[in-house]
Parts: sequence; C-alpha cells; structure tokens
Amino acid sequence: MNKSKSCCAVSRLEIEPKSKKINHNIYSSSNQTVNKDDMVYIAGGNFLMGTNAADGFQADGEGPVREIRVDPFYIGIDTVTNEQFQQFVNETSYKTDAEQYGWSFVFYQFVSDKVKSTVTQQVESTPWWWVVEGAYWKQPEGPDSSIIERLHHPVVHISWNDAQEYCRWAGKRLPTEAEWEFAARGGLEQKKYPWGDELTPNGIHHCNIWQGKFPLQNDMGDGYAATAPVKSYFKNGYGLYNVSGNVWEWCSDWFTTNIKQQGGSFNPKGPITGQNRVIRGGSYLCHQSYCNRYRIAARTSNTPDSSSGHMGFRCVVDV
Repeated sequence: MNKSKSCCAVSRLEIEPKSKKINHNIYSSSNQTVNKDDMVYIAGGNFLMGTNAADGFQADGEGPVREIRVDPFYIGIDTVTNEQFQQFVNETSYKTDAEQYGWSFVFYQFVSDKVKSTVTQQVESTPWWWVVEGAYWKQPEGPDSSIIERLHHPVVHISWNDAQEYCRWAGKRLPTEAEWEFAARGGLEQKKYPWGDELTPNGIHHCNIWQGKFPLQNDMGDGYAATAPVKSYFKNGYGLYNVSGNVWEWCSDWFTTNIKQQGGSFNPKGPITGQNRVIRGGSYLCHQSYCNRYRIAARTSNTPDSSSGHMGFRCVVDV
C-alpha cells in the first residue's frame, strides 16, 4: 500500500460490511428564527475549485481545476461544538449512529489501559484505529472518558446521518462541497492552505495536524494531540476557523471522482445517488507522510453511518 495515497479517515464497513437499518427521527428547529450567531455571510461568486498541483491526489478527483459559481449563503465560523450538540440531544433525546451500533473508532493512543483491556478489534489496514465499545460523542475515548473539559471542542463520533439530523433541528443544512471549498479558501485563489502556500509561515502553526512520526509519536508542536477548541489558530479571510485540520467535516454531496457527475459549474450539488458522502478539511491525524489532505483542495469520503474520533461538521443557512 502506498501510504502517501491513503487517508486517515476510517469506515464502519471495515468492521460491519452491512449497514444496520437505523430509523432516525427528523426534528425541526424549536426556534422560529434560525440562530445565525457564529455564522458569517458569504457573498457567493465565482472561484477556481480543485487543484492541478503535483501534491494533489488525482485518484481522489481533486482536479482538474474548474471555475465554479455559488450563490450567497451563511456558514458557521467553526464546527459544531460538544456544547451545541448536547443542547440538541437534551431537547430531542437523539441517539447517534455510534450509540445505536454500540461502538465507534478511537485512535489507539487515546484509549485508557482499562478500556484497552476490552478492545478486541482493530482495522487491519490501519491498525491504529480501534473499535471501542461505548465510544460516542459524549464519551469520545470510551466509557471512562467525558466531554466535561471539552465543551468548546468540536463534537466528534458524528456520522453524516447525525449531522443531517442536527441541521434539521437547527433549521440549517450541511454545506455542498463547492460551498465548503469556496468558504474555506477565504477569498484566496488556488492557494494550498486557507492562509497561503506555506504550512508554517514564520514558524507559526496555523492548524491542528499531526506533528512528528505518524502514527507513533506526536510531539504536539501545534499545541494539541487530539481536537483543539473550535476557535483555535487564525481565522481565514472570510472569518472561518479550522477549515484545515482539527476534524473532518461532512458535506451534503454524494462522493464521486467523475467531474462530469459533480453537478456542473453553477451551484453543484454532487451526484443524485452514491455510497459515500464527501468529507473535507483533514484532521488532527493528517500528516505529510501519510494523509496530506489538510490542503484546501483535498477531498475524500465515508459511508453515511461511519463515525470516529476525528469526524465532525459545520452548518450553513440559505440566504
């Protein structure tokens, strides 16, 4: 396996080849007015999507570069937090996919000795991902963990299905892939990162990714081993935090590498059907040597019911 072409995202299909039939209730917002606090208005317009750069992954469908136009929209300046998701659950009693399956993926270094003694499965191709019974958004590393000290961190162990239901409840939606990239670029054209082409300008870290030798040693040069608070580092030109690194972010689109199927050049919404949904932005586990997908044009996907300790989302609202 060529690790430089692999991804740090992990799919539930690695463990359960068939998805469970889970019936999610659909909730509507309890508020008459959609809350746009911590959202920013994006004026829309034309931009160059994708990349032709040599360090791009052609197999992921990152290129060719093409001109795309999107309408105006509002987008969260950060990903949904544990505190916000907790409010949703408190009001609706919603059960996530991870809870209904009974397990989720946790990076091996975060599992306590007590929980480690109960782990019986790991992903063969990426053995640093462990199947942890009882891991879900409120217990990110398993039954002996909590979010008490992480209320302002991004909620994780969130599937696409879960993100959809939160958005419905909040009167919002997930961004299309084109909207996500337009907003993430922050007005810069064809730059590698939201702040430019240099990863650490003047030696300053601008995102939360793996520092050190993956997956053995993380020296936390950027300040964090796992998630960082959602408003960490610098905002991009549109006022968005952490669109590179920290957690993968779900988009609404079905995933395809076929440009012709991605929906054209005006407000593309992706294919009509598919097996996986798009995720963007990379995570705290991305590293140049393994998963160089914290670049702004990078993309990958996962099944709608998959969850792990590095997958979250942010919301958008139509104008």
